[in-house]
Amino acid sequence: VQLVESGGGSVQAGGSLTLSCAASEVPFLAWAIAWFRQVPGKERELVSCISGRTGRRWYSDSVKGRFTIDSDHIKSILTLQMSALKPEDSATYYCAADQFRGYACFGYNSYGHWGHGTQVAVSS
Repeated sequence: VQLVESGGGSVQAGGSLTLSCAASEVPFLAWAIAWFRQVPGKERELVSCISGRTGRRWYSDSVKGRFTIDSDHIKSILTLQMSALKPEDSATYYCAADQFRGYACFGYNSYGHWGHGTQVAVSS
């Protein structure tokens, strides 16, 4: 399994960014795929995920209505469209996948496979 994130960068508050995760050896229609974020010194936070078996999307309250997760199982790409960005969205964002969470992707901070992360910086 390989997960490679891209699309991070610096943006002003209110702006938008789209993160992408190119996945290999990940069956999108069976596994859970997710975006996490982490700020140094703080616990890793699940931002959004897709339960592959059901197609259900989940969002944390902090991003609901502003972020959109999507996946293309043919191209094996996971995306996170982020809009109305706030300084508190600044973090390293990680793509993750797990073969045991296919029916319920949320409620877990421990996934089996991780990318190396991409940084997002939102200035006020």
